[in-house]
Amino acid sequence: MMSATPVSTGDATSGRRRGWRADGPLRLRIRSGLHWWGAALATWLPVRVRELFGLAGRRLLVQHAGDGNVALSLHEGGDTRALAQVPVASLAGAETDPLAALLTPRVAEVPRWLLLPADAGLRRQLVLPAAAADRLRDVLGFEIDRQTPFASADVRYDHRLLGRRSDGQLDVELVVVPRAVLDARLAALGPLVPTLAGVDLDSADGPLGVNLIGDARRREDPQRRYQWLLAAVAVLFTAFALWQIRENRTAAADALEARVEAEATRARAASAQRQQLTDLREGMAFLQAQRAARPTTVAVLDELARRLPDSTSLEKAAIEGDRVLLIGLSTEASALVGYLEGSTLWRSPALAGALQNDPRSRADRFTLTAELVPPAADAQEAARAPVR
Repeated sequence: MMSATPVSTGDATSGRRRGWRADGPLRLRIRSGLHWWGAALATWLPVRVRELFGLAGRRLLVQHAGDGNVALSLHEGGDTRALAQVPVASLAGAETDPLAALLTPRVAEVPRWLLLPADAGLRRQLVLPAAAADRLRDVLGFEIDRQTPFASADVRYDHRLLGRRSDGQLDVELVVVPRAVLDARLAALGPLVPTLAGVDLDSADGPLGVNLIGDARRREDPQRRYQWLLAAVAVLFTAFALWQIRENRTAAADALEARVEAEATRARAASAQRQQLTDLREGMAFLQAQRAARPTTVAVLDELARRLPDSTSLEKAAIEGDRVLLIGLSTEASALVGYLEGSTLWRSPALAGALQNDPRSRADRFTLTAELVPPAADAQEAARAPVR
């Protein structure tokens, strides 16, 4: 096989670049990223699952072995395992799959590829501008006449994207096989041709990974329906997962709102209780302050009992605000003011109104008032102390 150095086609394609879309490189990156992402996810699946949905990358390679025989081998994960050699003549006359009786059901479902020898094709490495990424196959169709000794109508061709340079240019390998060579190889396969999914070219590292079969003769991958089914299931599961996440977030938000409302209710109840306690303490402090501002009733009555003479009887003894009111009968009514003077509990005792003689008891009825005196300062401070 002839080798070639990379060739730039900037001049030849400059006139055609005007019609290309500027988003070609972006679409290529997205397509490559999705392919890599799908391949990485597939490695996490069990082998049987990858085989079921056509993600294992398995191929049943069909090669000419000479003497009218074809060699069958299974290619998977970069390794190729020989299966058998089958005479093409023995496959004629089969009503369905010619290899169904020779292969296990699992291997029979693997896509079948004709593998051409390396010297059956020609490979050229090219350097193309980034704008060619969107219509790479069309661009390479124009390059066949320049880079190979064949006309584009006389070959089957495909390409491999080898990489992208720092300046955005693409490293591409063009693979061509003369139509006459490919048609002869296909004709030699006889009844196996309709079962082929593609045609690849052999190399030192195994199949190149191109498909040289004509578009009109491409066979649909039998695993394609499983792949579409897997994609649909993945979309459904993704939608369900997003819906479930939304429901979980909604439920969590409702639970949080309920907790906040419950905490707010308890906080309001605690605030009301705290306010009640504050009001109670202030009320008690007020009562204590009022009590500290005047003598106690017991002390006043005790002082009256010690100062009033035995000839005096009280009909009423009342404390009204800061004054004490005494109404009663006494044979010494005119001297009562003198008895009450000098007390530390009141001051300014005085008779209110005139004395009235009671003929039945032969005593004088009197009305006497006095102004209560606040207790000492130390007693007031003790009374104003906070209630605990």
